[in-house]
Amino acid sequence: MTFKELTAARYSVRQYKDKPVEKDTLAAILEAGRIAPTAGNRQPQRILAVTEPAGLEKIDRCTGCRFGAPAVLVVCYDKNECWVRKYDGAKSGEADASIVTTHLMYQAVELGLGTLWVMFFDPAKLVEEFAIPDNLVPVSLLILGYPADNAAPADRHFQRHPTEKILSWEKLSQAY
Repeated sequence: MTFKELTAARYSVRQYKDKPVEKDTLAAILEAGRIAPTAGNRQPQRILAVTEPAGLEKIDRCTGCRFGAPAVLVVCYDKNECWVRKYDGAKSGEADASIVTTHLMYQAVELGLGTLWVMFFDPAKLVEEFAIPDNLVPVSLLILGYPADNAAPADRHFQRHPTEKILSWEKLSQAY
């Protein structure tokens, strides 16, 4: 599958089979997150792999968006490990965690899993449930599992802005 085919095939899965994700499959997905690029190669990503029933119950207390999936990757960044932009002090953590989540997501899809990138969760509750240290900031939950036979993309999945709306060549201020 080419990258273009992979990105076209991926959609937000909200129905999963009651089938666990194999450890070697999960290991391959996690490796994609480990080698993902980060600002200055600082590698501030920290990933919590949740597959046990007790952990999944904790996830359910933090979000209503697990949809019965058998695995969740909690993607965080270590705010003490981020690259910092010298001009304004902005930290790379959220961008780095998002790049990592994207790599995890596409590797999962290539391996036949369905995914749902979730930002709709209670971060304070997540920190409490998993005793996440103060230096780690949760950014996303990547819901993983085998799509149910009747899983399908939402109608809005196919709605895309025209290129002219999202792209401007050198004259950004004039485009908006």
